[in-house]
Amino acid sequence: MNPSCAFCPPWWSRGGDFQTIWAPFFARSDPVDFRREIWETPDGDRVAVDWVDASANAPVVILFHGLASSSRGHYARSLAAGLRRRGWAGCFINFRGCGGIDNLLPRGYHAGDSAEIRWMLERATALFPRRPRYVVGVSLGGNALLKYLGEVGDEARKNLERAAAVCAPIDLVATAEYLQSSHLRFYNRYFLQKMKTSVRRYEARYPDMADWPRVFSAKSVYDFDEYFTAPVHGFSGARHLWEEGSAAPLLSHINVPTLLLN
Repeated sequence: MNPSCAFCPPWWSRGGDFQTIWAPFFARSDPVDFRREIWETPDGDRVAVDWVDASANAPVVILFHGLASSSRGHYARSLAAGLRRRGWAGCFINFRGCGGIDNLLPRGYHAGDSAEIRWMLERATALFPRRPRYVVGVSLGGNALLKYLGEVGDEARKNLERAAAVCAPIDLVATAEYLQSSHLRFYNRYFLQKMKTSVRRYEARYPDMADWPRVFSAKSVYDFDEYFTAPVHGFSGARHLWEEGSAAPLLSHINVPTLLLN
């Protein structure tokens, strides 16, 4: 990257908050028809994987989406359209319970689930062992990707050539605390609404999966992770989940060329 490059926003969109809100509600991209596959997970669950097909030798870009998003997110659609124009293949992996299908086990996904990233990348590598593979993680998916890269070091080179993380919350404790700021209440409410909606379908199927009254009365991301994400995935509480899941302490161990864009 040229160190002198700079981002110059349009005159009508100077603030980061406006740019963040504008993109999902107003940004437009070319329509893309995905080809869907269902992958079985190592523990007998399933995830949906959406493909942008290309020629047999084309590079492959793998995308891990963010919290409460999917392969249908605005940035995923824009990336898919860009890959199609470039003639590259795209592998858009939905985390468990995302992408319009229910998963089969009483668990979801979280920002520190690097084991999930690992088997997904190994699966993609097995499909295209001789094609260049690049991977992008956005927000939650970016932190999980960076955590994986830091944990495995040189081993990651078997699965990919380059990586990028976009707006990754590499310090989950600081991120969660920042979201409680008064001027960020919109984001807190937005994420809470999306997360509560996404786990509502678990309530009827798995009544003992979580303390549902506390989950659905959560007033913050901390409350939601305290009563759902952490206990469901084997953590003692939200802070334990965030401390164990943060990628920041592992960044110095990443040995694949990686771009962090914030």
